[in-house]
Amino acid sequence: MAALSLSVSALAQQTTQTTELEEVIVSGVRGSLVQGLENKRNSTQVVESIVAQDIGKLPDNNVVEALQRITGVQITDRGGGEAEGIVIRGLNDVTTTWNGRNVFTASSRALALQDIPSNLIGRIDVYKTRSADQLETGLAGQIDVSTRRPFDFDDLEISLNARATTQEQRDEIDPNASLLIANTWEVGQGRFGVMANASYSRVRYRDQSVTAGAMVPFLTENAQPNGFGAGDNCDHTRPYNPNWVPLERIFNGDCRLTRPGGEAPQFWQPGTDAGLSTTPGSTITMDGTPYEYLLARDALFASDFQGDRERPAAAVAVQWAPNDTSEYTFEAFYQGYREEMFNNLHFTFADWWGTLGPNPGSTYTLYPGTNIMKTRTVGAPFGFNSGDATKQDTDTFVYALNGKWQLSDRFSLSADLSVQNSEFNTRFIAVRTERVPDSITLDFNAGNGIPSWHFNDDAELLDPNSWNVGALFQNRGRQKGGAETLQIDGHYDLGDGLFRLLSFGVRYDDRSAESHSPRPTPEPFLGRNMSTLPSGMIYANRGFFDGHGDIPTAWAVVNGYYLLDHADEVRALYGAAAGGPVLKRAFEVKERTAAAYIQTDIAIGKLQGQFGLRYVTIDTPMQFTDVITDARSSTKKSDSDLLPSMTLRYALTDDINVRFNYGETLRRPAFSDLNSNFALVGDLTQVTYGTGTGGNPDLEAAKAKNYDLTAEWYFATDSAVYATLFRRDIDGLVVPLTRQITIPDTGLNTESFMVTQPVNASDGKLEGLELGFVYFPDYLPGVLKGLGVTGSFTKLDSEQTIPLSNSAGQIVGTEKSEFFGVSDTSYNITLAYDRAGVGARLSYVWRDDFLNNNEARIFANPIGVWRKSEASLDLQVSYDVNDKLAISFDAVNLTEEMQQAYYRFGSAGSPTTTNFANLLLSRSFALGVRWRM
Repeated sequence: MAALSLSVSALAQQTTQTTELEEVIVSGVRGSLVQGLENKRNSTQVVESIVAQDIGKLPDNNVVEALQRITGVQITDRGGGEAEGIVIRGLNDVTTTWNGRNVFTASSRALALQDIPSNLIGRIDVYKTRSADQLETGLAGQIDVSTRRPFDFDDLEISLNARATTQEQRDEIDPNASLLIANTWEVGQGRFGVMANASYSRVRYRDQSVTAGAMVPFLTENAQPNGFGAGDNCDHTRPYNPNWVPLERIFNGDCRLTRPGGEAPQFWQPGTDAGLSTTPGSTITMDGTPYEYLLARDALFASDFQGDRERPAAAVAVQWAPNDTSEYTFEAFYQGYREEMFNNLHFTFADWWGTLGPNPGSTYTLYPGTNIMKTRTVGAPFGFNSGDATKQDTDTFVYALNGKWQLSDRFSLSADLSVQNSEFNTRFIAVRTERVPDSITLDFNAGNGIPSWHFNDDAELLDPNSWNVGALFQNRGRQKGGAETLQIDGHYDLGDGLFRLLSFGVRYDDRSAESHSPRPTPEPFLGRNMSTLPSGMIYANRGFFDGHGDIPTAWAVVNGYYLLDHADEVRALYGAAAGGPVLKRAFEVKERTAAAYIQTDIAIGKLQGQFGLRYVTIDTPMQFTDVITDARSSTKKSDSDLLPSMTLRYALTDDINVRFNYGETLRRPAFSDLNSNFALVGDLTQVTYGTGTGGNPDLEAAKAKNYDLTAEWYFATDSAVYATLFRRDIDGLVVPLTRQITIPDTGLNTESFMVTQPVNASDGKLEGLELGFVYFPDYLPGVLKGLGVTGSFTKLDSEQTIPLSNSAGQIVGTEKSEFFGVSDTSYNITLAYDRAGVGARLSYVWRDDFLNNNEARIFANPIGVWRKSEASLDLQVSYDVNDKLAISFDAVNLTEEMQQAYYRFGSAGSPTTTNFANLLLSRSFALGVRWRM
């Protein structure tokens, strides 16, 4: 087991330094924390670190899960059997490096950190401030993952780690294993070393979620508007009556209110943030007449999602130091990812499409003091089940050659050349089955935000004879990325005067990114009974949602794994072409970056400082291909920036340090955000338009001015408390802008789309406070000696300006919003124990509600999707049987938390009346063994 070191990286680990710190070799929980404190005490920059106590002993299953215990780091996505999304001090723009080199996955700008097996890692550093000799990108910070190298070992080293893990909801036993072999030899006047490290992990998981759909308006039981088109212009696939009836859903732009030769009226701007009023008696005006409406959900759905994820990885390193003044390192890193996913989706509409009986007013109840329906009975609701299957894979290769030379007593030089390539492929296929039962009775919040529903014939959900086979959906994608990078750094010791060290360097990076996608095509419809399908194509789940809700627990669906294994046979049933959609290169972006920096370290008594300038220039040629029309276009952008940085550190006493940092960083647009093509989805919910997303080749880099003030008090041996005040002022933050446009000849069921694209339309401000401590009391008696506690607390305040647009895409106003993914408050606390070969850590992590994302702007009421407060209680225990053998036990999410979300904007919405999604998070347990020769 490994420990978290809430620390700042040692100055000895930086390329610029005033003193050389002796490396402290530790292997226990306490030792790792002590090493972190020593590094913190003597460093210049503000960096937090996670240190593996020993080979294969990172404290968590992957990098992201380990990072959640660092001060100021918050985790946003915990599905799929592990933690995934990460924000640092409220921002998700993180630059990732491997042994100091910028690395990435496919056409993204960052490495998928969760794909790095923890067994390969020796240390992770999270840089919250930046100096001129570091990369200029990453508003949130920089995460450097350090893997092992041969010179880490004195002679032959063989280490084997093996662990068996189970996800409780999936109930499978999965392997996680790594092998490291390394050796060093004395060669002449120098040393030579070789290391090979391989890792393989597998995770099979089951995510179960229940969701109440978007909120839309309905007529009251007494409202009877007059239709003007009498249904003549309607092209609905559902059994609409051309005349309005009690509790009919109001569709924005409904053709029944279209006058001959006219356009369908718009009752509200689709997807307004604040939505329609929830006050009883509120009205919508139709053709000049106000009509009272009620609000209710349009649908309920459940997802029984299974995944099988494999991660092979390997690292090879060769080091040669022919003498005391030179050293050469070659290393190669491979990261693989394979995953098959089966989303067993059960979907039922909850608006009115059938008879409600003689007294429609008796079929629903409202939340007190609102016009929002809580319960209702719906006649003849259309529903479908969908077997959605996805297969994905990634291969990332990095090769690097590094040289270091001590050219004189004062002057050193280093050079690093790296080449990397990464490719990501995804394939999707799904088949829907449909039915219309007599009725459904539902409660949109039966308790704790979880809806409840039952059909008049729940038993028929498992009967293939009650389902008809509907549409076939297909998609594919491929993303590629590559880079060649050269960096040269020099350091000159200026002596004992005011200026102590002069550092300078240049960097050139030639980056490419491309994406391939298919042309949208109509979804073919089969129209036959499900019972006629091959037997292996039919699947039934069981025990859905583990008794946490009053909902159907099993249903028949098309088997997603069968679809993946027999894709062409399924296509043949529909008369579709074998091989699936044909990919076209949608965009290719080149990014050529040249940078140079100069930096100096100073010292005046107890005051140490570091001042630097970094100049960066970038050329970005881009080529786009419209996958619908095959039309091609190209453009080119150029930009340059001069970025200053400054850090001051002052020792108030022998035990108290104060630091101040100012620096400027950039956030370059994601390559996908530059793509001018649209990814379109047809009108799936009968709102008269589809949706789409696209990029914006005119996007500029966002720029942040960053301020940090830190104080640390080392009040006892192996113990300290520290605090940081920080602020980020961000210019040109990228935010989404939505407009309604007409796109002909898409092959989809509409030509009208609500398209969302990114724009530089916001300035953001983020400020906050961080508190942290490490405490190992030295007065505890007997077996309690070795007990300690660490913890941190973060308070954030964020604000961004979001543009409001009309249907033409014109900005008509702005509104203030919090940053996405930012919890105002978060904390963690860890009890650590290290004595007599026993290492243990019990850790609790908590964060409060946060704005997760905005829903698609096609419905009426609040589009802000907020996540409720989240927590995780984790336990790690290890025991050293002897100096060669150790065993470990890990448990994650002991309290079996549920991830929940609700709709909200401003004061509108709450977890009670606008509850949204509920995801069961599985507990996981692991038993491991570690052996060293």
